[in-house]
Amino acid sequence: ETLNSLLRNFTFVETLMVAVERLGRFAELEPEEPPGAGEEPPAQWPVAGAVSFDGVRFGYRPGLPDVLQGLSLDIAAHEKVGIVGRTGAGKSSILVALFRMGEVRAGTISIDGVDTASVPLKRLRSALAIIPQDPILFTGTLRMNLDPFNEHTDAELWGALEQCSVANVARDHEQGLNKPVDERGGNFSVGQRQLVCMARAQLKRARVLVLDEATASVDLETDALIQETLRHQMAHVTVLTIAHRLETILNGDRVVVIEQGRVAESGAPVARRDRRGARVGELWQSRSQESE
Repeated sequence: ETLNSLLRNFTFVETLMVAVERLGRFAELEPEEPPGAGEEPPAQWPVAGAVSFDGVRFGYRPGLPDVLQGLSLDIAAHEKVGIVGRTGAGKSSILVALFRMGEVRAGTISIDGVDTASVPLKRLRSALAIIPQDPILFTGTLRMNLDPFNEHTDAELWGALEQCSVANVARDHEQGLNKPVDERGGNFSVGQRQLVCMARAQLKRARVLVLDEATASVDLETDALIQETLRHQMAHVTVLTIAHRLETILNGDRVVVIEQGRVAESGAPVARRDRRGARVGELWQSRSQESE
């Protein structure tokens, strides 16, 4: 009995120490950027939200080939651009490079004429907004998830929820904006979490919004609500959409097809879809065949 107890306790302690080991390794990681690095842009930057990729080469680790291979793409202020392509073409890598989750190997990415490589990371990421494919809500309250730094009034929070067609989530609960949120937003549907993330992005008032296949896991009705919000409530925001459903980007200003880390095609979505031999049309046909 003593030996069995000893082995059980030893195994239990060893299991608990895994968390300590992970924290130790995290503590040894080099910071993304040393304190004080970079040059602060103007206080109101970005004002318009024009994004430019100029000859960008980007890879994830030393020794691995470039995922973006000389990407050049200009996105005008307030333009709604859908980015499509086959799996592995480099669509999501564009967003990784934009947020500087990794540094580009060559070329420049600029917003309103300011090279993002020269902007402090905290300042850069605070100027951008993203709605991910898997929307995450944190344990706490709805108010905390919408406004984690207490920068907005209740009226602004309600307004954002109304504009994103998700105010009923708070209105139907006795605590309103203080409605509890379970871990990872478990007491919200995927569509509700997505709309709450959109309300949070709207409150941020960022001039550049990125949707990383944000409608991939929601129903068509929620998808329509998201597109309606983008068209009317975010008319003055530059939107980059990594499209999972091609229907999502048909109402946008432009569609960009990425192949092997470069821009292979660009133009009006419906026109490119209906044009014989266009890559967007090929993607549309392959999607239709898969659905059948």
